[in-house]
Amino acid sequence: MTDIVEDIGRLKASRKAVILAHNYTRGEVQDVADFTGDSLELARKATEVDAEVIVFCGVYFMAETAKILNPGRLVLIPDPSAGCPMADMITAGQLRELKAQHPGAKAVCYVNSTAEVKAECDMCVTSGNAERVMALYPPEQEILFVPDRHLGSHIAGTLGRDYVLWPGYCPTHQAVTVAAIEEARRLHPGAPVLVHPECAADVRAAADERLSTGGMCRFARESPMREFIIGTETGILHRLRAENPGKAFHPVSERVTCPNMKKTTLANVRDALRDLRHEVVVAEPVATRARRAIEAMLAV
Repeated sequence: MTDIVEDIGRLKASRKAVILAHNYTRGEVQDVADFTGDSLELARKATEVDAEVIVFCGVYFMAETAKILNPGRLVLIPDPSAGCPMADMITAGQLRELKAQHPGAKAVCYVNSTAEVKAECDMCVTSGNAERVMALYPPEQEILFVPDRHLGSHIAGTLGRDYVLWPGYCPTHQAVTVAAIEEARRLHPGAPVLVHPECAADVRAAADERLSTGGMCRFARESPMREFIIGTETGILHRLRAENPGKAFHPVSERVTCPNMKKTTLANVRDALRDLRHEVVVAEPVATRARRAIEAMLAV
């Protein structure tokens, strides 16, 4: 492993590359990244990097977002088969049909969506900024929220609104259950439970906090508590433990693991840099139209 890490460092320098990694990737991948974050943090970082090559360690829609925001840079994904089942739960054609059924409505997509779906939307949001962004719409504005019904219902409930929700969901976060929370509380009494808003409504209600992974990191850093129960993909535990060495973090369940996020390995990061392979391409006019929705979000 040491040799691969050294190879990555050497190749990164020679390629003038930057490595971005999502919080859910393997710990050793996060360790070689120049920046690790959630979807919002990575979207912002993608607009700030000064590099000729971006290696995006995560799932494909995230790498697409980086490419959309960096049309002149080479964006690589170590494993192009790293997809997102939630993003695949709606197509651009299905969204166009939904829009036709609701003339005058604004279409808002969770960042966990394909470039083609983003291109059909007025606004893009992440779990870290959705409340702030959605609060900008007046109460009378009809909203179509795709593809995650759980994040959509969370935001609608928080703001006291009604949205038209697409019935998509994250299979990984379905593994977080109320029973798992109750068992974790029994094992770790007094520890606050932090869950992701992609979790189902009963799980969100059973938790103490509903936060993006970036929000979880801030909460853990600022909280006087010394022990936490974490209800999201287990990859975030690596970052939480690294940033808070004096605190303890327990997963709600070890089953909350995204197989697609784990497809990125040190070996395929090295290979991507060495061979400049698995370039991410977003065709026009999809890229320009999707960029408008993403930039509208980043401008908030």
